[in-house]
Formats: sequence, C-alpha cells, structure tokens
Amino acid sequence: MREVEGLDKTLLLAYVLGKDRAWLLAHGDEAVLTPEQEAAYERLLQRRGRGEPLAYITGEAWFYGRRFIVNPYVLVPRRETEHLVDEALAYLRAYETPVVLDVGTGSGVIACTIGAELPNATVHATDVSEAALKVARENAARTGLNVCFEHADLLPREESIHFDCVIANLPYIPSDDLPRPPDPVSFEPPEALDGGADGLREYRRLLSLLPRRLNPSAVVLLEAAPPTIGALHDLIVTSFEGARVGIGRDYAGLERWVSARVGGVERRGDLTSV
Repeated sequence: MREVEGLDKTLLLAYVLGKDRAWLLAHGDEAVLTPEQEAAYERLLQRRGRGEPLAYITGEAWFYGRRFIVNPYVLVPRRETEHLVDEALAYLRAYETPVVLDVGTGSGVIACTIGAELPNATVHATDVSEAALKVARENAARTGLNVCFEHADLLPREESIHFDCVIANLPYIPSDDLPRPPDPVSFEPPEALDGGADGLREYRRLLSLLPRRLNPSAVVLLEAAPPTIGALHDLIVTSFEGARVGIGRDYAGLERWVSARVGGVERRGDLTSV
C-alpha cells in the first residue's frame, strides 16, 4: 500500500466531515472527528492507498466546472477530454439547432456539458453498458438536461438521424498495455479501456459506420493517446476523403485527440479549432 498524498488526504477528510475543501482550509483547526468519522476516514485512506481513484471513493468528479456522479461502472472524467468539448462548442455555436452524438458516453459528462452549454442543441448519447447509462441519466436529471440516451453499440439505431458533430472517447489502450494495480486506471471498467491489439478496434468499427450518418461539413472529434494518435489520424484520413484532419494537444502538450472536418482539406498538425 502506498502513501496517500496530502491533497487526497484533505479531500477525503472534507468528504468525511461533509464539508468542501475551502471550508476545511479555512476552518481546519475547528475540525473534530467523532470516533465513527475517524474509523471511516481510515477506511477511505486505505482504499486510496491501494490505488482506488478518489472519484470512486467520493462518488463524484468535476468536469468542465460541473460536478458529476461517477462509480466503478464508468471512467473517471479526465481534464484532457475538456479539449474535445471546447472544439465542439467552437464549431457548433454557429448552428441554430445542431445535432450532436456522444459515442460511448459513460458517465455522460460530454453529452451533459454540451447540452448545458448549448441549450438549442439536440444531444444523443450511446453506450453498450446499461450500468453506465444509468449513471449518465442520473447526471442529466440532476441538471434538468434533456439528452437522448440510448443503449446501443456505437450509433443510434434510427438511421434517419444525422449529426453535425460526433464526439467519441472510446477504448484506446492496446490490450497488452492495460494498467495493473495499484495504478488507479486499473480500477476502471476494462471494457472502457481495452482497445484491442493496437488500441484502435472500436474506432475502426466506428469509422466504418460514420460517413453515412453525418451531415455536410460535420466535425468528428476522437480522443486517444500519444502512442495511437498517428495511426488514428491516418485511419480518419482514409475514412473521410478530402476532410480537414488535425491532431490536438492536451494541457501537457501531448498529442491527445484527432479532429476531422468533413469536406475540408487535410492538414496534419496542431489545431485550436476545426
């Protein structure tokens, strides 16, 4: 068991006390734990020490300035994924009534965020996991959002629905590279991590279906990781002839996602907007 970091200790203590971190920082000297709270705090520290993600312990995580429910049936939202939302919003704000699809929605953070930021959008979201969709629907209900969640393998079953924007954060870790405990990622659902032999199995399936479900000049945004970005870029280029394709970097400057503007001109390199 590894040592729990100071910040995590603070957040877990605040959680046990039913306070936020700001209160604890301002009133830490006043915090007195009951014996029951002390025992609960120790149990939480042990869970974190074994590598369990903080978000699973507290049952919530922040994304794009909003708090969302999470549990072990869904991935923990990453700050890097906020880049995909930024790109989608930059593109979609010009539309009066855009139609958006979040493929493999998990906890629903992408779908809910776009729905909250663009009330005029029609947002669809799919997942093969009913347990994940339950979390996503709870997150939408908490904020009063109307997202069309569907239990489906990649695309909605109704083929007449076409999209102005498709976002996907599908499994992209090669099977042989899946993390093991105590790596926190090893606690996340393997079906949301395992991308097959080369990490692109699910993206290959998605890209074989997408062209006939896109509106003219649609944008496609796909998250991956530096080891698989180049191959994903090339796969998108072959899937959308004549598209403008680019690779975006995350907060650390790492290649993290690929975008394609259908009908544009291919361009390999960094993007700030498609």
